[in-house]
Amino acid sequence: MYSDERQRLKRLKDNLKRRMQILGLIRSFFNEQGFLEVETPVFIPSVAPERYIKPIECQNGYLSTSPELYMKRMLVAGYTTIYQISRCFRAEEKGRHHNPEFSMLEWYRVGTDYLQMITDTENLFYYIAMKLFGKPVVSYLGHNIDLTPPWERKTVHDAFRDIAGWNPIIMDDEKRFDEDIVLKIIPSFPSSRPIVLMDYPAKMASLARLNKTNPQVAERAEFFISGLEMANAYSELTDHLEQANRFAEEKWLIESEQNRRVVSPDKFLEAVKHLPVCAGNALGIDRLVMFFCNTDQIQDVMPFTADTA
Repeated sequence: MYSDERQRLKRLKDNLKRRMQILGLIRSFFNEQGFLEVETPVFIPSVAPERYIKPIECQNGYLSTSPELYMKRMLVAGYTTIYQISRCFRAEEKGRHHNPEFSMLEWYRVGTDYLQMITDTENLFYYIAMKLFGKPVVSYLGHNIDLTPPWERKTVHDAFRDIAGWNPIIMDDEKRFDEDIVLKIIPSFPSSRPIVLMDYPAKMASLARLNKTNPQVAERAEFFISGLEMANAYSELTDHLEQANRFAEEKWLIESEQNRRVVSPDKFLEAVKHLPVCAGNALGIDRLVMFFCNTDQIQDVMPFTADTA
């Protein structure tokens, strides 16, 4: 058994070296723009209530599912451009692209919206590619993918109208949406270039704000490369009453449907009363490394996963 592990770790060495190189490039990218790298707690008293994210509960608290709430509390205190590379934990997430413990990059800008987050993401991928390979075209799973900005952008309305034949912006059917996005929408995306799927139904806003001129749409964008979701960006919700209502609804659904206890993040809900206009993005570092290492297996870019720890 030890011999097998030794061979496995030896096989990963080049990928793990590239992983560390990429982490350094991420820091360089943000530091060059004047961002401050921050650290927030991993063991926390409460998490944002979200039905589709199950936290790992410990005695008197949880392991962090995301640094988002704490980073927003820092924005309230006057920080304007911050980023963090953190360890996050989510129960029951395990597979080819998932591990219960994973690395997340999150960054926030005050005074802007999700369109700036799209630009940031495009520029980050381009920056890493140029530093690693000296060119914007990256070979991934047999496809040459051009990362040159701007990337193709498609609204949820247009994608579902063209591919699935219905409009989830005005038709509330979460089950159908979840099925169609996995079975129809994502497989229709081009394999040779990234794509940004944006303007989600208001019911799927999570912590994103709604568009002022079209409140049926949330200012939210997700990024895909060869069918792999890479990041999730928002124009952040700053209306504290709306945020409290969304959390209360999620709390009720979790407790009634999943029989799971929810502790309200009260300090965040108090802080969000003073949250400035801002935007943020969460990007999976392990998937980013997978892409630049030309693999679709998360175990190829981590020395130890849940199966090998």
